[in-house]
Amino acid sequence: MITHSVFFKLKHLEGSREEAGFFKEVEKLRSIPNIMSFSYVDEISPKNEFRYGLVLTFDNQDDYEFYNNHPDHQRFVENIWISQVADFLEIDYELKDMG
Repeated sequence: MITHSVFFKLKHLEGSREEAGFFKEVEKLRSIPNIMSFSYVDEISPKNEFRYGLVLTFDNQDDYEFYNNHPDHQRFVENIWISQVADFLEIDYELKDMG
């Protein structure tokens, strides 16, 4: 299983109309095929500077690549993400069974 996670801070004020609009656009990404799970996370501790996160899981690398290269994802990155995200950290990893 592949987990794609991205933790970020927005250029918008918390609770603003712009912030709500950003997350409305994020929600549209759920319709891209092959996503096993799609979660939002909110930072609850001041241990890092990133306020929000998205965590998506995929069955395999091919499904992740399909999502990453999907036209809807590409449009989101080019038209929304780049202009509205102040900073981010992306972590993609494969979950391995230790047993």
